Amino acid sequence: HELGHKHRRADRIAAQIANGLVGYGHFCIEHNIGHHVHVATPEDCASARMGESIYRFMLREIPGAFRRGWGHERERLAKRGAGLFSWHNDILWSWLITLGIACALIVLYGWIILPFLIVHHFYAWYGLTQANYVEHYGLMREKLPGGRYESCKPRHSW
Repeated sequence: HELGHKHRRADRIAAQIANGLVGYGHFCIEHNIGHHVHVATPEDCASARMGESIYRFMLREIPGAFRRGWGHERERLAKRGAGLFSWHNDILWSWLITLGIACALIVLYGWIILPFLIVHHFYAWYGLTQANYVEHYGLMREKLPGGRYESCKPRHSW
């Protein structure tokens, strides 16, 4: 999570690898481009609403982050003149890491490892979901007369 906020290429690659370990390659893209812009607004799938259980939040946040991550990556690639399924797609690179690790573990331990990988990935996704849930639970920025939201302030995060 923190490495994904850095600007050095090595840090961003490390974040991509870390997210690749758990099959969550879209996270840094969605988090930095979507969540940071829309945090504490109804448009942010990663900000829990007042009264929303963590389970309901999870069912909204995980698929929402996936869709938004892919949408942001599509826009980034289009600006570069690259297609969605090109070598420039950071989500696909992360998924190659996920696939490579899974294949290596299956070769080493056999198919018996597959349930472990599924549970491992789920717990990692759920851990990030828990962090998002707690960080912004019930906090909303005020919508200003022009339709924009007030600037994000410390009070918009626990």
